[in-house]
Amino acid sequence: MGIRLPSLALHAKQILKLQSLLTRNQLSRAATTADVPKGHFAVYVGENQKRRFVVPISFLNHPSFQDLLTQAEEEFGYDHPMGGLTIPCKEAAFIDLTSCLNAL
Repeated sequence: MGIRLPSLALHAKQILKLQSLLTRNQLSRAATTADVPKGHFAVYVGENQKRRFVVPISFLNHPSFQDLLTQAEEEFGYDHPMGGLTIPCKEAAFIDLTSCLNAL
């Protein structure tokens, strides 16, 4: 299994654009659902410092993302400290996973 560098570079650019867009559009940690586009949902990711991401609902169908949801359920139950869905993983791991899911 080889690494496709052009594809990897394209995904890196997409991630940087997404991060830039999310940073510009993020009003506050207590953001309302009004700033979440139709077909997406917000999650808070991080082990100590939580960062808000907006991801497509289609991610819910992927087993890898479902594993993250299971981890969130085990750690937080249904009481999420940020007021929204909180996923207890490293931010870099979440970005890697979502970039792979975007490529599908």
